[in-house]
Amino acid sequence: MAITMTDAAASRVRTFLENRGKGIGLRLGVRTSGCSGMAYVLEFVDELQEEDQVFDHDGVKIIVDSKSMLYLEGTELDFAKEGLNEGFKFNNPNVSSECGCGESFNV
Repeated sequence: MAITMTDAAASRVRTFLENRGKGIGLRLGVRTSGCSGMAYVLEFVDELQEEDQVFDHDGVKIIVDSKSMLYLEGTELDFAKEGLNEGFKFNNPNVSSECGCGESFNV
């Protein structure tokens, strides 16, 4: 399996990278946090690490470290606008529960 992203997410990441003026992609990871245990992390990547896995969608790269891959396998990154709110959404098939505020998850 792999990490995928929608066209909307790829377009948004491309815009962020162009505005930033540098970077090879976007790192998707997880960290221990929140009331359910894990939280998603998004960061710009300027340099690949040896353990990184790279997934490409229409020229936009998502980079995932090997530890995070255990929790993210099969995840789809999406970007949505809902009313005045907009942001990335994580469609992760590994999630068994989420906290009430939606900031963290458990696998």
